[in-house]
Amino acid sequence: MSRQLFIGDREYFPGIEKIEYEGPGSNNPLSFKAYEADRVVAGQTMEEHLRFAVCYWHTFCADGADPFGPGTRTLPWRDSDDPMANARNKIDAAFEFFTKLDVPFYCFHDRDMAPEGDSVEESEANLAELVQMARERQAATGMKLLWGTANVFSHPRYMNGASTNPDFGVVANAGAQVKAALDATVALGGENYVFWGGREGYACLFNSDTKRELEHFGQFLRMARDYGRSVGFEGTFLIEPKPMEPMYHQYDVDAQTVIGFLREHGLADDFKLNIEANHATLAGHSSEHDLQMAADAGMLGSIDANRGNPQNGWDTDQFPSNMYDCVHNMLVVLTAGGLGRGGFNFDARVRRESTDLEDLFIAHIGGMDAYARALLIADRIISDGRLQELKAARYASFDRGDGKRFESGELSLADLRNIAASGPEPALQSGKQELVENLINDFMFS
Repeated sequence: MSRQLFIGDREYFPGIEKIEYEGPGSNNPLSFKAYEADRVVAGQTMEEHLRFAVCYWHTFCADGADPFGPGTRTLPWRDSDDPMANARNKIDAAFEFFTKLDVPFYCFHDRDMAPEGDSVEESEANLAELVQMARERQAATGMKLLWGTANVFSHPRYMNGASTNPDFGVVANAGAQVKAALDATVALGGENYVFWGGREGYACLFNSDTKRELEHFGQFLRMARDYGRSVGFEGTFLIEPKPMEPMYHQYDVDAQTVIGFLREHGLADDFKLNIEANHATLAGHSSEHDLQMAADAGMLGSIDANRGNPQNGWDTDQFPSNMYDCVHNMLVVLTAGGLGRGGFNFDARVRRESTDLEDLFIAHIGGMDAYARALLIADRIISDGRLQELKAARYASFDRGDGKRFESGELSLADLRNIAASGPEPALQSGKQELVENLINDFMFS
């Protein structure tokens, strides 16, 4: 569905029209080469499959600053000495960008949208004002909120964590902030709410009561869940795993760790995972690994679509352009039946050296095209059937006889011993890894 173009009192991206599909033969960098929103693939449109979202933080807050130098980009919506004036300008710039790119969704942290005040009350009032502006612009354009969240990691008070902080006063402040962010998400019709434990972990093990902190983490999430449901939030709560950075060790290390945590603390029925590609690789996994673990647990919720630089040991949040990664991820998503209420959020930033405002569009177009191509390739691979046949053949011995009895729980350990003793040495079975990899290549480059 096409959104209504929005331009406020000032046009922040002059000379850039709504981005259109021009096909693979186009040389126009401000056009889609692969992403056709209304094209039907595997029974759904590309827009329905991919549910793209623009992130508020990197796109409209990041100016290219890094630990070694100040920003390199001038953000025209940030030209006032009044933080609230800048916030009002930024929301107009954001909706202009969303609708020119013609994505269906966006995401935000509370502090991306509205600045923190000098008190809890002032912070809540600031956010409420910007939420009302966002509601008006959503109504005017048809834009939707994929998810909201609270930034409970940037302020100095959160240096030792938010819900896991050893100071209860900080935990209370985090609760106030999450409550307001949940209220904002409900007011904007958000389909999900995300928790990222940016500082939920420890810097030094020997001054940390990790057992107590994890219990507090679970208690805090249950309180947030209960409050969200009480005010009408019907969407999915999401947790975004990450192993470290900024903390030495974060409690939500990877998908399997989070799944175990959610089950232990009675949260599995309400929570799913928002998997970020770059966070998975920092945990020593591939992105498709964490996606598959979440899918196997029935907890695959949403995806932060980005990539890391394998030469760097930190979160570079680059736009997804590695087609192998995108195809592998889409194979998991399609096989799992899709993302439901989730989507592909570009939690990605243009690099410090990309200083033109049009680079924001070019980066998003590239990411959208990459996943559109991946969707088409993954659909062809799945429709071909050989990949599934190869996998099924590896496990065929569990579909009959004693293997089937094992899976159904009919055999004891002694039974396994007797079966092994009475039978021949099992013949070696090739995993056909090279064949599988070649098959994927054949579809990628045919």
